[in-house]
Amino acid sequence: MKKITYIDACILIAAFKARGESGKRALEILDDNEREYASSPFLKLEVLPKPTYFKRSLEVKFYDRFFDNVSHWANDLDSIVELAHEKASGYGLAAMDSLHLASALSAGAEEFITGEKESKPIHRVQEIKIICIRE
Repeated sequence: MKKITYIDACILIAAFKARGESGKRALEILDDNEREYASSPFLKLEVLPKPTYFKRSLEVKFYDRFFDNVSHWANDLDSIVELAHEKASGYGLAAMDSLHLASALSAGAEEFITGEKESKPIHRVQEIKIICIRE
């Protein structure tokens, strides 16, 4: 059975840039055949607008390819926002982190992969396994 994984925006960006150990690890995560991916409109909103605006077509194609392979979508935006507010208040999360976390939970993800420092509030979360790829 494949793990359902939600990846943070910084993981997608690191995979596209493919620099350093974080970039290498991010690419390995995206190429892992033992994972299925969960995502949300929030992740799309975080990574696609700037490269689209600046006509960075290779970057847009890279992200689109990832989104095309997502099999678990968090689309119930009202319940996600409500859950995000609850988790942000309970763990001291920033708005976007709480939206990603709530999306991951809503989509049935078993793990949330990020590049956030271990000292960041996202690592307080108990409902899902938080994995950091930070160097």
